[in-house]
Amino acid sequence: MTSPTTGTAPGTGPTGTAPTGATPGTGPTGATVPRAARPAATAERVRADYAALKARGLALDLTRGKPSPAQLDLSTGLLDIGAADLGPAGAGADHRNYGGLTGLPELRAIFAEVLRVPVEQLLAVGNSSLALMHDTLVHAVLFGVPGSGRPWGAERTAVLCPVPGYDRHFALCEKFGLEMIPVPMRDDGPDMDEVERLAAADPGVRAIWCVPTYSNPTGAVYGEETARRLAALPAAAPDFRVLWDDAYAVHHLTDEHDAHEAHRTPEAHEEHEAHDQPARPDGATTPTPTPAPAPDILALCAEHGHPDRAFVYGSTSKITFAGAGVAFLGSSPANVEWLTGHLSRRTIGPDKLNQLRHARFLRDAAGLRAHMARHRALLRPRFDLVERVLRERLGGLDGATWSRPRGGYFVSLDVPDGCARRTVQLAAEAGIRLTPAGATFPYGRDPRDRNIRIAPTYPALDELETAMEGLAVCVLLAALERS
Repeated sequence: MTSPTTGTAPGTGPTGTAPTGATPGTGPTGATVPRAARPAATAERVRADYAALKARGLALDLTRGKPSPAQLDLSTGLLDIGAADLGPAGAGADHRNYGGLTGLPELRAIFAEVLRVPVEQLLAVGNSSLALMHDTLVHAVLFGVPGSGRPWGAERTAVLCPVPGYDRHFALCEKFGLEMIPVPMRDDGPDMDEVERLAAADPGVRAIWCVPTYSNPTGAVYGEETARRLAALPAAAPDFRVLWDDAYAVHHLTDEHDAHEAHRTPEAHEEHEAHDQPARPDGATTPTPTPAPAPDILALCAEHGHPDRAFVYGSTSKITFAGAGVAFLGSSPANVEWLTGHLSRRTIGPDKLNQLRHARFLRDAAGLRAHMARHRALLRPRFDLVERVLRERLGGLDGATWSRPRGGYFVSLDVPDGCARRTVQLAAEAGIRLTPAGATFPYGRDPRDRNIRIAPTYPALDELETAMEGLAVCVLLAALERS
């Protein structure tokens, strides 16, 4: 007997074993069904479930990784910092006035530790790290970067893009006419054999995007060896750059005890919470060490003779107020001088009062960690819920795998090949908005049409459960239609 949604024995993966997250011998609703009766019952039940879903008239949104209102409430204390707390600091500087292009040293000191950048090489500018990435590319395209003098816009320039990846990185490249070359993402970063091959053979390859801590959307964490190979990369382009977007450096979903504990083996999975045994992005299950902080990419680049190779980005956007935070950029002294030279033409200084509020509110790196523990208490139940629903509803579907991140803001769901666009369409028709299928690939083209990014942070828990249950129904119906 074969399943109409998989073409294999129900409840088994492509090799006849239970796929990651699956409970062998269960149907899409988690109830045990006699094997002979399961195919017809599955098809009939899925269609009925989808009809009931559409009839509910939902209006739910899982499109973007936004902090929830409860998370934003954690930073209300920023608004309580009054005039007496915002007076001159440091060497008598008046933060109400012009100047201070590099940002407040006391705030930079807090994030220098987090981002692993020396304070003197870290800028605090504006409220958006995406804007700093935009500015980096603008000036590279118009003027070139230190050590080259070749404007990236004057000749063919390509950027390596680990996939699945961050759609806004891809949008920046597309805006500036930079060619994008996909590279597969692994557990510990991009496929470095492929990165090395492409960069060494093609002088037009000038950069690679990296989200080293809890990558968007897979949750992968770059290992030390991956970072070392990026730093030592024998690129054909002398101005090759690593665009190191450490957006989720402090966004952990585990507590201090978990942070020092190894992942458990698959056999122990049922005895512990689901997030304690994460699935690899490709669906395999491997006991791996708990992720450490992102490697010190600047130090590694300097060690390997490429001190100007990396730009490091970060922000408080998902730490305090998403629309009123502080953005950071760290790099080599030459790169910092290059960027501040360009920034000085468009601004006389950042919002130092907002930076001072953040410094007073967070206090130090320990205060930042305590603040993020409060975020974790709000976020972890959401990710646990997503894992539970996917395991219960899609655990027996061949081709369905998902990440179980230990931090960050997303879950990466792979559905059966050829089903992602249809799943997103079905969900939209049922009132559940998802990031467009293909958004996690350059030019919006997922060659296998299977990846969907889930953003579980914003909805209330009851709304998230409804959305996830509905999404699972849409995945099953799309797979049924394609069978």
